[in-house]
Amino acid sequence: MSSRETAQPDPREIREAVRLLEAGRLVGLPTETVYGLAADAANDAAVRAIYAAKGRPADHPVIVHLHRRADPLRWAASLPPAARALIEAFWPGPLTLVLPRREGVAAVCAAGQSTIALRCPDHAVAQAVLEQLHGGQGGLAAPSANRFGRISPTRAEHVRAELGEAVAMVLDGGECAIGIESTIVDCSADSPRILRPGGLSAADLARVLGADPQLLQPSARPADAPRVPGALAAHYAPRTALRLREAADIDAEWPARAAAVGVLAPRGAPAGMPPRAHAHWLGLPDEPRGYAHGVYAALRALDAMGLEQIWVQRLPAQPEWDAVRDRLRRAAHGAGPGMD
Repeated sequence: MSSRETAQPDPREIREAVRLLEAGRLVGLPTETVYGLAADAANDAAVRAIYAAKGRPADHPVIVHLHRRADPLRWAASLPPAARALIEAFWPGPLTLVLPRREGVAAVCAAGQSTIALRCPDHAVAQAVLEQLHGGQGGLAAPSANRFGRISPTRAEHVRAELGEAVAMVLDGGECAIGIESTIVDCSADSPRILRPGGLSAADLARVLGADPQLLQPSARPADAPRVPGALAAHYAPRTALRLREAADIDAEWPARAAAVGVLAPRGAPAGMPPRAHAHWLGLPDEPRGYAHGVYAALRALDAMGLEQIWVQRLPAQPEWDAVRDRLRRAAHGAGPGMD
């Protein structure tokens, strides 16, 4: 278990969560990526309740989460060789596979598509719930536990603050260890493709598949690729207007705007600024994993300050930053009033 997670799951809380889920209720659930808004994936009415609670469009599919010993073929019609190799290498972990859907199964989760998105979360609390749900062979529909299009939650309090009474229970598993969503790989076609960058890089996947990382990138996805979560132009967004800016421009203009503008950057605030201004400058680690772990919580903190704008320093163009750059680009597109 990650040091960022809490101690062992409370058996009483796990039993109560399973009872609620099997009764068709919604539960806030920690994973290693972000917190999910979980429902029994086999219960169409419960899955529709997720869509209602989030304000999520009905044509936007959700991922089904499985126990580490569950059989994916209860949900998928087939497991191509590439999918089997990726499961062996990366499950449990931040990898979602899009597979041909077994006929008659989880149509609401799939938003009516002929494919299904499956993942095995690497979190002790999530696994404890899945171990008891329908004898360990059930699945949890669990998109991020926030209003649709807004910042994903990485702490239990984020879920409670945003969704309130729509959630019957929130299991507290501590801070999410990774902090951004899973990588989604389409294995329903002849050649695997990344449909959403995330916790695993193209290089990680390419090593297992014996493929060129460039051929796995989302830019290589075909026009008829399945719809997947988090692929809309506007997503992961604060209510405060967000701009992506170069470091030099931030340093030149922010001192005069420090009372009204917050900054998120992979560094600390410039020297010589008044102490009060530093409350609006949040520095994150200058390496991808550390930055990813803290980015959503930092955006939530800045969004709560009543600022006019949030300026986010543009990140390096190296492939290891792809997933975080993707989130920030979509956040900038969707930030501000009117997203709900």
